[in-house]
Amino acid sequence: MENNNPQNEQELNEVQEKTAAETSQSAESTGTTDLKKAQDELADAKDKYLRLYSEFENFRRRTAREKLDLIQSANEKLVNAFLPIIDDFERAEKAFKGSESKEMEGFLLIYNKFKKILDQAGVKVMEAKGSDFNPDLHEAITQVPAPNESMKGKVMDVVENGYLLNDKVIRFAKVVVGS
Repeated sequence: MENNNPQNEQELNEVQEKTAAETSQSAESTGTTDLKKAQDELADAKDKYLRLYSEFENFRRRTAREKLDLIQSANEKLVNAFLPIIDDFERAEKAFKGSESKEMEGFLLIYNKFKKILDQAGVKVMEAKGSDFNPDLHEAITQVPAPNESMKGKVMDVVENGYLLNDKVIRFAKVVVGS
């Protein structure tokens, strides 16, 4: 009982086409879902990569900066140990001022060489006399009456020089302030 009716064949073809279209549509939606999922995973992976890369760059910069700071301040303890020696040199220079002898020449040669080495290491003497009193740079040991109004709040005398190492205070200047 085969039914070779053209109408039945046409209906059969229509059903097959509908089924194929639905299958194709289903496959496309599954493919679209898979594509969307893959794109989301890719976006997450890119985000993680960028965050990790940024974190590494920050770490690299921070460690480079810390290393540079460590190198610049590594000599601080050694320089601090030398500061009393340079103070003694300055006191001796004041005591022998005006005397012309071979010993004085040798003394000045050593003193100048020592100052030059400290300069090369980045040590600078603070210029305090006559400047405004700055508690970030100066340590006031006493106050004296100012001879005039313009000297109030200014450094009148320096008892002990202050020093900077690469623009960082390693010893505050001990000063007398006008009031």
